[in-house]
Amino acid sequence: MEKDRVYIFDTTLRDGEQVPGCQLNTVEKIQVAQALESLGVDVIESGFPISSPGDFNSVIEISKAVTWPTICALSRAVEKDIDCAAEALRFAKHRRIHTGIGTSDSHIRYKFNSTREEIIERAVKAVKYARNLVDEVEFYAEDAGRTDNEYLARVVEAVIKAGATVINIPDTTGYCLPEEYGAKIKYLCEHVDNIDKAILSTHCHNDLGMATANTMAGLLNGARQCEVTINGVGERAGNTALEEIAMILSSHKDISLATNINTQKIYPMSRMVSNLMNMPVQPNKAIVGRNAFAHSSGIHQDGVLKNVQTYEIIDPKDIGLDTNSIVLTARSGRAALKYRLESLGVAVQGEQLDKLYQEFLKLADKKKEVGDDDILLLAGVHTAQERHIKVDWLQATSCIGMKPVASVGLDIAGEKFEAAATGNGPVDAAINAIRQIIKRHINLTEYTIQGVTKGSDDTCKVHMQVECDGRLHYGLGMSTDIVTASIDAYVDCLNKINNV
Repeated sequence: MEKDRVYIFDTTLRDGEQVPGCQLNTVEKIQVAQALESLGVDVIESGFPISSPGDFNSVIEISKAVTWPTICALSRAVEKDIDCAAEALRFAKHRRIHTGIGTSDSHIRYKFNSTREEIIERAVKAVKYARNLVDEVEFYAEDAGRTDNEYLARVVEAVIKAGATVINIPDTTGYCLPEEYGAKIKYLCEHVDNIDKAILSTHCHNDLGMATANTMAGLLNGARQCEVTINGVGERAGNTALEEIAMILSSHKDISLATNINTQKIYPMSRMVSNLMNMPVQPNKAIVGRNAFAHSSGIHQDGVLKNVQTYEIIDPKDIGLDTNSIVLTARSGRAALKYRLESLGVAVQGEQLDKLYQEFLKLADKKKEVGDDDILLLAGVHTAQERHIKVDWLQATSCIGMKPVASVGLDIAGEKFEAAATGNGPVDAAINAIRQIIKRHINLTEYTIQGVTKGSDDTCKVHMQVECDGRLHYGLGMSTDIVTASIDAYVDCLNKINNV
């Protein structure tokens, strides 16, 4: 059966990266973009150039770094936004400007203080302006999920006539039911006279847990592009997960739709994005969660042992998860570490590999086995920017009947400092000691501990958020010791404050 092509539009580097604490630097964005190209993504939405100099520069560098995918830049329906997007895309081999405006009555009335007719005029003007600068223009009708279908069809017909080549129908608030969203796409296919001159695209949010279901409903009713992110990262509850759509279409042979995704690269891609963005993948996450192919029920185990297809509809190897992967221990060599990192999408060699291997051996001496998440965390710590503030040593004690106390030694730009303090626990005591040294008012606003693997020798990952001078800063620390990981995360925050 010949299948229709579904174009994968990945917005991990734009919509996904808008999540607080998940911001990437330009080097990291290039790494993700090149991995997306290898994965087989058709369109990479690389940023919102007008929003910041950093985003503008990232779009430029991503445009230089990848070859065949279309590079897309977001803009509002404003000429200066569109000019900025076009300028940022000047090095891209294939360029697309993604411009648009809100179309629901709520957006028209409260966001724009406008009318339906004025919104159509602004949309048409923006598309025409963008089409004079690039060959591909995608128009987004923000809050299309809550837009009246008849009016939405008028908007779509007008912007296609103005030159839009792709029409994005976002369920911006994640409110639609799958039947409702599918019917909306079908209505547009049947009531927009020039719909054959453009591709309809889905862009669904997961506020009510229906992003993937809505995206599939849209595709089954005529959409041929879907906008997704790795691991479903994105604002609020996130976006449609790329891996879920790719594997649904791959698994359901009766659906006449197919993507260009190399599914065997999904798992390494997932782990890379999770590590770089400091966004843990929940264990029971579909496709890429660590429990996705785990069976604890006796009945399930018995069925899987007799025939794996009784409870597994996907072969783990189809997503790049090698169930017979090399186990890394303190006796593993550089070659094994390099192989495992490369299979997870991290390329290291030479002096960089030597330094990372030494850190690996330190961790391996504390653990029986070193897992994928452990070595990705090591790679992330190793590739972090050179720190202005470093922990020379840390000693913390806590016992029943006595107040916890901690002593800390810091290296601040080569100068040595020491302090000791008490606290409600060893972490609080160590932070109080550091506060005595830095003498700045810093408010700890979020503190999360995540176990990476299982067992008493588990590596823990600490995510921390602090507020200083009205700005939020995010830090990450990892260790087999919770106190050490916590202080590493706190010092990571301090270094980011220092870099502002």
